[in-house]
Amino acid sequence: MSDSPAARLQQLFEGHRLTPTQRRIAHSMVRRAADVPFLSSVELADLAGVSQPSVTRFAVALGFDGYPALRRHLREVAPAEPAGGESAYNEYQQAVQGEIENLRHLAELLADPAPVERAGRLLAASRPLPVLGLRAASSQARGFSYFAAKVHPDVRLLDEGGTMLPDRIDAALNAGASALLCFALPRHPKEVVETLAYARSAGLTVVTVADSAFAPVAKHSDLLIPAAVGTGLAFDTACAPMLLGRVLLEAMCDDLPDAQARLEDFDARAAARGLFVE
Repeated sequence: MSDSPAARLQQLFEGHRLTPTQRRIAHSMVRRAADVPFLSSVELADLAGVSQPSVTRFAVALGFDGYPALRRHLREVAPAEPAGGESAYNEYQQAVQGEIENLRHLAELLADPAPVERAGRLLAASRPLPVLGLRAASSQARGFSYFAAKVHPDVRLLDEGGTMLPDRIDAALNAGASALLCFALPRHPKEVVETLAYARSAGLTVVTVADSAFAPVAKHSDLLIPAAVGTGLAFDTACAPMLLGRVLLEAMCDDLPDAQARLEDFDARAAARGLFVE
């Protein structure tokens, strides 16, 4: 496991039952791990979009006497000075720099490959493999499904909500599915949480890519791997979740013995049809 400030913060939060507001504070702290030890409770509240008393209650929930005690602890385990240099960038560059930082956090997380390897085994073994992603996460689910279908014999994309969604879960189960992959990004639709709860109660193992380990889908996931989204623009950016999806594809291919043969067969058929111009 990485010993980065973000990783140490993550370890601090593990094992605590946090409210949705407290999870929001925790997520904001992880995203700004290098700066948080130098923020006042008011500044942290503004960063997380919560009230200052919520920050105090959050510190107490973690076992500290108050926020000053939590901040002292963070200064002991954080770098000696806050990260700087962003002031030289315009708002568009800052958004890109934010995504670069998200990718760095993902790289640190992947220093321990065990969760991704476990996810790859679960996804490869599920026949069929349902892939869920609604609203903001639909493009992530669709992209994963497009490539996964080249190596997996039966991928079923679930990117539209409605009353038929549980029916499609049932159909996948009846056909032999053992796992479900979910992409869950903010703002988190209530329907995704309900669908994951239904899928688990029906016997599926849920693997989730979410923006945070404290996302609302966490309690309905058997294996959650976080990848932060960028929040520097009017609409969130999701480079890290997309890359994590490709990493999961790689891990799944490692557990599909005929994956390479399927890819070669596709390439041969594509060439015969003149499918691509290059």
